[in-house]
Parts: sequence; C-alpha cells; structure tokens
Amino acid sequence: MLEMFNVYLPIAELHFNAFILVAIGFSVGVLGGFFGVGGAWVVTPALNIFGFPMAYAIGTDLAHIFGKSIVATAKHRKMGNVDMKLGFLSIIGSVIGVEAGAQTVMWLTAKGFAGPVVRYTYMLLLFGLGIYMLYDYATKDKRAAAKAAKTANPGAAVMAPRKAWNLPPMVHFPVSGITISFWTVMGVFFFTGYLSGFLGVGGGFIRMPALIYLIGCPTAIAVGTDLFSVLFSGAYGCWTYGVKGAVDIIAALYMLVGASIGAQLGVTAVKYIRGYGIRLLFAIMIILAGTSVALKQFNLTTAAAWLVMSAALGMCAIIMFKLWVGFKKEKAEKMGL
Repeated sequence: MLEMFNVYLPIAELHFNAFILVAIGFSVGVLGGFFGVGGAWVVTPALNIFGFPMAYAIGTDLAHIFGKSIVATAKHRKMGNVDMKLGFLSIIGSVIGVEAGAQTVMWLTAKGFAGPVVRYTYMLLLFGLGIYMLYDYATKDKRAAAKAAKTANPGAAVMAPRKAWNLPPMVHFPVSGITISFWTVMGVFFFTGYLSGFLGVGGGFIRMPALIYLIGCPTAIAVGTDLFSVLFSGAYGCWTYGVKGAVDIIAALYMLVGASIGAQLGVTAVKYIRGYGIRLLFAIMIILAGTSVALKQFNLTTAAAWLVMSAALGMCAIIMFKLWVGFKKEKAEKMGL
C-alpha cells in the first residue's frame, strides 16, 4: 500500500518512500523543537537503514536540519526563548573548539586508534551526562526542601558562600538573566565545540546541558539558544556536503515538510512541560542513544539503528501526549474563568 508514495531521488539515485521521509522529518522536528538539538543521531542512521548511502544520508540530513532549525528558532525567538547575544558568542567559541577537536582526531588517526577512542568517549559522555541529569532530577525536591529550610531559618547553619570565577570582563545577558565572566562563557563553548569536532556530531546534545548546568541559563532559553547555534552549524554542513554533490534536496524537502510541522509542536510543548520535565526526557533520550552506540560498538549495527529510531518515535509520542494534556488543561482553566 505504501508503494504509492514512492518517489525517485535523482541525486541519491534510488526510489524512496515519501511518507517515510515526512514521518522521519516530523518526529525529529518534534524532538528538535523540544530539546533544541539537530537530530543527526536519529535521521542519519534512519536514512541509512532504508537504503541511503552514508555520505548522502549525512548530507541530506544536514540540509533538513538547517531548514528545520530556521522554523524552530523563529518560533522560540517569538516566545522569548533565544538569547541572541549568548548565541553569537556560542558560535565563535564553538568554531574554534571544533577545529581543535578535528585536529585531535587527525592526530589520533595518524596513530591508528581514532575509532575506538572516539566511540568510547562518545559512550562515556552520553551515559555520564544522562545519569547526572537523572540524578539532578531525582534530587530536585530534596534540594528545594533544603533551600526552603535555610531560608526559613538562616541562622541554623552558616556555610561559606561558594566563590564564583569572576575574571573580567563580566558579560550580562538580559534574556537569560545572568551575569558571568566572558572567559567562562568562551571556555564552555570552546569545550563543547571541541567535543563536537572530536566526536563528529552537531553538538546540540552537549551544548544544551552545558548552557543549563555550566552557564546557568533557564531550560527553555537553553533550548532556544542552542537551536540558534544548530542553525549555523547546519548551514555550514549543508553547504560543504552540497558542493560535494552529497545532498539530495528532494529528500530534504520532503523531510522538511514533516519537520516544519513537528518543530512547531515541539516548541509549543516547551510551554506546557516544566524545565525539569524537559531535562528528565532529555536524559532518558541520550541514555538510549548511548545504548545504541554501545550496540554499534559490538557490531550490532541494525539493532543500534532500530533502537535509536524507536527511542525517537517513543519520545515524540510522549511529548505529543504531554502537549495535548497541557493544552486541554489550559483550555479548561480559561473556560473556568
């Protein structure tokens, strides 16, 4: 029955199901709009499973990410979730870091052990970050209670205040509501850019938590600002693969149709799901992605790809359900008024 949706993709030189392309774009659009990530770790293996040569899968995905990020970033900016000042600094720091990471990979390649080092670093990062975010979520009530008790009885325990690194110049970010050392900001973005260049990924899943935990952005603003950064990295990736003839623009357009709708819904869902709820879902998602990488390390490539696709679709369904519940609750409250 789905054969009726088959279309010919002249650049990739294969027949592909347009319905599958739209569905992939929609699900990753929801995840990207909600989490502030590009989604290459979902789309690239999905396209490859269904027959795309790897180079075309990567190039076409980058083109789709660029288009989707325009839609998602515009909606987040309309909602006040994009710190443009912080976003531009992230681009500068990340570009320097990406180059340093790429040079490290070239050095490891010359030594003959780049593959294992990169894969194990990727797994360590995904599992470590996911477990920390789960711990952060599990202990949030305990921390809130301790803070409330301290506020109610300030003389009960006197602790030395934690000293921040306030090396001038200090930079104020009105949208995020933070004032922080310029060197701290650039150091964080250099580090996340380095990991991005070292691991060969867009870096959204690294940068979004870094904006929250290391810089102090509110969760919604971290999501929107990260998408702003992803937009630029996607644009460069789309261009460099395009000049090499590895972007099937027709496939990218089909995915973009789904992604444009999905991104709108994902961004809107941020309105109804609290900051810690976003962190919990993101933690679960990256742990599943880490499991997928582990499966691939043991040469279970097909199982790894299907796991990350199933995780993406499942998470997309959860976000859509939460969006629907939040919308119904808001509507009921308005009618009650």
